[in-house]
Order: sequence, then C-alpha cells, then structure tokens
Amino acid sequence: MGLTLTEKILSKHLVEGEMIKGTEIGIKIDQTLTQDATGTMAYLEFEAMGVPRVKTERSVAYIDHNTLQNGFMNMDDHRFIGSVAKKHGIYFSRPGNGICHQVHLERFGVPGKTLIGSDSHTPTGGGIGMIAIGAGGMDVAVAMGGGTYYITCPKVVKVNLTGKLSPWVAAKDVILEVLKIMSVKGGVGKVIEYCGEGVKTLSVPERATITNMGAELGATTSIFPSDEVTLSFLKAQGREDVWTELKADDDAVYDEVININLSELVPQAACPHSPDNVKTCAELGEMKIDQVCIGSCTNSSLLDMLKVAYILKGKTIHPDVQLSIAPGSKQVLNMLAENGALADMIGAGARILESACGPCIGMGQSPNSKGISLRTFNRNFEGRSGTKDGQIYLVSPEVAAASALTGVLTDPRTLGDMPEFVLPEKFLINDNMVAAPAPEEEMDSVEVLRGPNIKPFPTSEPLAETIKAGVSLKVGDNITTDHIMPAGAKILPLRSNIPEISKYCFAVCDEKFHDRALEMGKSIIVGGSNYGQGSSREHAALAPLYLGVKAVITKSFARIHMANLINAGIVPMTFANEADYDKIDQGDELEIKNIGKQIAESNVIKVTNTTKGFDFDCNVSFSDRQKNMLYAGGLLPYTKQLNS
Repeated sequence: MGLTLTEKILSKHLVEGEMIKGTEIGIKIDQTLTQDATGTMAYLEFEAMGVPRVKTERSVAYIDHNTLQNGFMNMDDHRFIGSVAKKHGIYFSRPGNGICHQVHLERFGVPGKTLIGSDSHTPTGGGIGMIAIGAGGMDVAVAMGGGTYYITCPKVVKVNLTGKLSPWVAAKDVILEVLKIMSVKGGVGKVIEYCGEGVKTLSVPERATITNMGAELGATTSIFPSDEVTLSFLKAQGREDVWTELKADDDAVYDEVININLSELVPQAACPHSPDNVKTCAELGEMKIDQVCIGSCTNSSLLDMLKVAYILKGKTIHPDVQLSIAPGSKQVLNMLAENGALADMIGAGARILESACGPCIGMGQSPNSKGISLRTFNRNFEGRSGTKDGQIYLVSPEVAAASALTGVLTDPRTLGDMPEFVLPEKFLINDNMVAAPAPEEEMDSVEVLRGPNIKPFPTSEPLAETIKAGVSLKVGDNITTDHIMPAGAKILPLRSNIPEISKYCFAVCDEKFHDRALEMGKSIIVGGSNYGQGSSREHAALAPLYLGVKAVITKSFARIHMANLINAGIVPMTFANEADYDKIDQGDELEIKNIGKQIAESNVIKVTNTTKGFDFDCNVSFSDRQKNMLYAGGLLPYTKQLNS
C-alpha cells in the first residue's frame, strides 16, 4: 500500500509516536515563522526557556500586522522583535518587506520541509509542497528551541482536481467550492491533499491561495505536490537548488476523496459571516457594493495584481465605491512599479496600501456602517473588518476588480476574452529588507530593546485538586478567536500587554465579561460547537488565563485553540451529552472534584452543577504529555520542569 505525500513528509520528520491516525505524534520542525501580532509574546516565551540560539534550519520574524505604528507601542514591539531576532539567530523581515506568508513562499519555503508559524494561515507554504502548520506562539517558541511539535496524526483527504479553470474563474473559486463541500469544521483532524491532472494547470500562487484558505476548513494543513510548476517558480526566485520532486504514490490510500472538475467552476463569493456560506455570483445578482479591498496573504501575489491591473487599466472606479489594493510583498510592489501595472491601478483611482495585512485584520479601511465590502481575504467573521455590522463578502481578485468598476457585484466573465497571464521567468530579487542575525560570537553583545508596553508572560499555577468556579460566560456555536480576543487597530498594539488587552476579551459577545471575570477571581466558560475557530492567536487563551478562567466546556473545539488552552494550563472539555449544554446558565456554580486524578484515570470527567443540583459528564482526550502539561500549569512550566 502506497503513501500519501502527507504521510511521506510526516514519516520522515517523525520523532515520537507512530503513524496511527487519531493518536498524538511528535515531529521535527525545520522552519518557523512569526508575525508581530503574535511574535512579541512568542519571543518572550522563547527568552523564558533560556535557549541562547534557535536550533531550526531557518526561523524568520515578520513585521506585517501592526504596521500603523499609531503611538509608541507598535514601534516598541518591532524594535523588541528585531533585537531578539538579531541576538538569537532569527532572520528579521522589516516593516514594508511584505506579508509573512507571501514573502516566505517567495524567499524561504522549501518543498518537503516542515514549517510551523504563529499565524493560522501558515499552510500557505503547502503551495510548494511543505507541511506548513499554524500554531500557537508557545509551540513555535518550543520548536525554535529545538523541541518537538505535537499534532494528532491526521486523516488525509484527497481533493482530486480534473479539467482546467475557465477564463476569469480563479483559484479562490476552487477553495470556496471546497469550503462549500466540507464546511468550516469539516477539515478538523485532517490534511487536505490536492492531486489529479488539474493540479498541473495551477501556478504556485494559485496553489498557495487554495492552501492558505484551507485554514478556514479547520484542517491541520493543506498541500500540493512539488512538481515542474514548483521548480519553475523557485527557479524564477533564484532558488531552484532547494527544489525536489514530491508526490503521493500512485496506490496511496486516502480516508476521503472529493472530486472537483475545475472546468465546471464559476465565480463565487463567501457571504456574511462565514467563509463556508458560499453562493455563486449569479445567485447573488447585481448587489450594490460600497467598498472593495484587494490583497491579504490569500490574494496579493504578482499574478493576482497583474490581473487586477489589466481589468482596471484605462478605467475609473465607480463613484460610489472605495477601492484599496495592498500588494503582498516588496517584491510584488517593485515589479508592479517597474512594469507599469501600479500606474494602471493608481490611474483608475485605487488607494495603494503598504505591503502588509492591513484591512484583513481590521487595521484600517473599515467599511461604512452596514456597508457591503467585497474582499479578496480569507475571513469574513462578524466585526473582523472593524465595523460590527459590516457585510463582508470574500471573492477573487477578478470579481473584486470588475465590481469596483461597476458598483455592483459583477461576474468577471462579462469582461470578454481573458489574456494569458504568466509569471515572469525571473522575479526581481532584493532581500535588503531582511536582516540577518548576528554571528554567534557577537550575540552576547546584542542588547534586547524593551518598551514600556511589553509586559511579562502571565503566570499560571499547577492544576488544582478541585476546580470550583462559576460560569462567567456562556456562548453559542462557531465562536471565533475574533470573538474571544478581537484584532483591529485599537487592540492589536496591546498584544504584548496581556493585562491591558484582556480588557477587550469577549467584548464582542459581552462587554461586561472582563470585569465580571476579574470579580469572580476564577471561572469556567461554556461554549457550543467549533469553539475557537479562526486565528492561531494564543492571546485568546492567555487573556482568559489572566482573568482566572480554569476550564472551558464546549460541544467541540477548533484544533489550534484547544492546543493553546492546554499550553496555557486551561482545561478544555467537551460535553459527553450535548443536551447538557442547554441545562447550564451563566452564573451557575460548577465543581470538578479530583480533576487531576480523573484526568489520569479516565477520558470521562464528572462535573457537578451545584447551583441546579445535577451531575454531567465531559469527555477529554489528552496524551500523557498534555496531561503532564496541565498538571504543571501549562507548556512553559512543563518545559522548565523538563529542562531542570
């Protein structure tokens, strides 16, 4: 029986456990990346481990999220990250160099290597055949220190692509189709592996768009084979020496197979407020729009930008529409400037933003109240744009550009014949905005720069014998990390200051949560299904930790957030009987006696609702390592115990 590509790479990097699906395995990590919204905390955690220099093949720190630099806080974080990178052997991508996933694909990604990043869209690297996984900052810190990264050995889903995309139908339409089929929780515990003859028709940037939004499936990661198309891309980047051919065996066995004929796809859009709420442009009709934003790590490649520039050339955007465009990297922006495409965008009336995440995480360009905004981004969660009642639709760059001209949602196939868009044989290569770390002999002399907004990592305590606490909050299904710990221009600068940022914890759901949780001292949160979907931000676990949350009981968890809760020493549990969710109210007192003993002896935990006088069971599924982490109070104290 042959192996899938996923199994081949994971097996090669396996250091603990066996390749038995559903069990915990530990893998060696070759590369890491961080971004500044999560990086400051990750590097504080790395420092706390006491490892002098990273032990990975390549670690890169990117500045791409908090680039508004409004006040001193963002700049202080950037200086801190830059100095830590220089001291500890990490490459530093300076502000303006571009979005982490776009730049990493261009300059650092290597087929067949493992990559974890403190950003949930790290699976973008699967576009060139990497096992690239989003993780919490603490997991990344441990990997930088040479530690093993643990995941559940995944099931592998084969997405068999046939045919070829029709003119003006895009890679974005492919992943929207997969989301329509699988849903935002359909990929949990799985890797999505793209195969079939249709793969050869997709460029690396198109593949990266598809793997990028695999994060919205809840999948561990997504991956394409490394083939001649991959070689061509790497050769154009001057990096053909890192290429190797990688593919699944012909007789590989998959857990699930999805067939998609690329020729049958049409332009689509994900409607508010979920990436899997997908309809065709024809179904939505000529909906009036207010704003268009083009960019993000999903759709900001040179190929995307050239298509947008072609559509806009010689025209003017509709007077009722605001159009913003953010090229994904300095390389892309430079090449657009040199070939005249940037002038075509500017001439049409587009507002050119810096090469950064920007509007995707609510850093500017928020739509008007109840405004309809078409975005080429990956998420349209409620309030994520910075406007609570904004109506966000996720579309391809082709749909976005065509609609910006007409003022209504427009099927780009109405544009007429599409020219052939091809990637250059040679990209413009200039890595002058990537700072190399100090040589090992000079690292001790490097000063780490700390601003007043940078606060220590919040402390945790070993697991108590009994948890007795009130329910500080009860929430429903599909609570995202944007609900738990919002982003945006007001809040992101506080990512290195847990006491201050915790004031916004769950503010989207209940503005009184922070004060109530502090007053209670310790508490338990109750949630519905797919709790914690979305971003990898560990702040969605660290802020509740700071506010005294001891356990979270839900119908089900998203993968990364559940791992982050364990890392923080917060016990995640799921209802054995989901009907018990309805019996619990905010304010109820819950008691979990002998919780450490219960976790050690069983996968079923008995919980008592002392307010209403009934018991209910919760399921847990912890590896021995995770149990020991919870006993110690989280990953950081557990790691210190191992190293003591």
